[in-house]
Parts: sequence; C-alpha cells; structure tokens
Amino acid sequence: MKMNSNIKVIAFDADDTLWVNETYFRDAENEFAQLLNDYETENKIHQELFKKEIENLKHYGYGVKGFMLSMIECALELSNNQIDPKTINKILEIGKEMLEKPIELLDGVEEVLKSLYGKYKLIVATKGDLLDQERKLERSGILKYFHHVEVMSEKKVPDYKKLMGHLDIDPSELLMIGNSLKSDVLPLIEIGASAIHIPFHTTWAHEEVNEQQSRNKDFKTLSNIREVLEVL
Repeated sequence: MKMNSNIKVIAFDADDTLWVNETYFRDAENEFAQLLNDYETENKIHQELFKKEIENLKHYGYGVKGFMLSMIECALELSNNQIDPKTINKILEIGKEMLEKPIELLDGVEEVLKSLYGKYKLIVATKGDLLDQERKLERSGILKYFHHVEVMSEKKVPDYKKLMGHLDIDPSELLMIGNSLKSDVLPLIEIGASAIHIPFHTTWAHEEVNEQQSRNKDFKTLSNIREVLEVL
C-alpha cells in the first residue's frame, strides 16, 4: 500500500526515530533510584520522579537539562531536604553523562535518508532542548540530508500548523515519521497530513496512548525505518 502521492515534505522525529534516546533516560532513572534508596523504595522513587518531570514540563520543557532539574527537586523532596551535596553532584554527573553520550543511529537511518534525499524535502521535527538537539544532529553525521530543523516545545495540532505555515505547504503534502503515536502520528492525522509510526522498544510513559485513541486512525505502522522505502 503506497502513501499519498502529493507528499513533498517528509518530517522525521529525532529521538528514538533517528537515534537511540529513551534507553539512556531509563538507565539514568535506575541510577537515580539507586542513589536515593536510603529514602524510598525503587518503585516509589520512579513514580515520584515521573510526577516531578510532568509537573515541570511547563517550566523546563523536554530534554536532559529539565530531567536533571527534576531529579534534583525529587531528591530534595524525598529526603526532606536532607540529601547530601555529594549526591546532588552525582545527579548532575548523571545528566552530564547523558549529554555526552555518543549518537547511536538506528539501523537503516542513513540508508533511508540517502535514498530519499533529493526526491523529497527532508526535515527534522523534534521536541527537546535546542542546544542539545542541535549538538546531537551535528554529531550524528546526517545533518547534511535535512533542508530544515525544527525543535518544537510541543508537538500538537497548533505546532504542526505553524510548521506547515513556515514551510508553505498543505497538510496533504506532509508526511511525518516517528516513534510516538501521541506526538508524531495522531496530531498529523487530525490536520489531514500523513503519518508513519515506527515503534521503539522503549516509550516514555508520557508519550503512551491507549488503544481507543488510535483505533481506526489512518496511519501506517512499520517495524523498521527501511520499510519506509517500500511505501513511498
């Protein structure tokens, strides 16, 4: 089954679509829980950190820096402000190590970009911290394939409409490819664009949707990014 023949622009999510990301957050969460195990159970620490992250999205947005601040706030609260400064420093080190992780492209990414380059206008449409995402793109070796990079504070209908206005395209001319149904697929379907869902083995709870939300929606789910070439 082929995609809409009107497509002129293909937008790629970055984290967990082009390269590994969520895995590093999970590892950091586990390390954080071990640091705080004198104050609470591991399960409780994970729950409280997630609540703090969601609470802070309106202040810090998405990305490692906001995650670091949420870890520090969570540690202060769980310890009743008794946390050792050395532990705070270890939390900062966890965040800095995340920022310095090597960029691990997912299998098939560059092959697909190379094949599509010149046939479509390729862009990145991703959430996260601007400096961090720009750094990752520079280090990834694939920036040369993209006409435009959009680091978005949110990926909701108004944000995608703003992006299309900037690109001067109609919804029928846009295809979005990403790992999140909530951010990369459902908003696109709502505005009449096309979307391809390529699940990653780990999904942040904030990005999960229930089956009813995605049922009967017109999008494709592929098992890996190479299959994109088969449907275009």
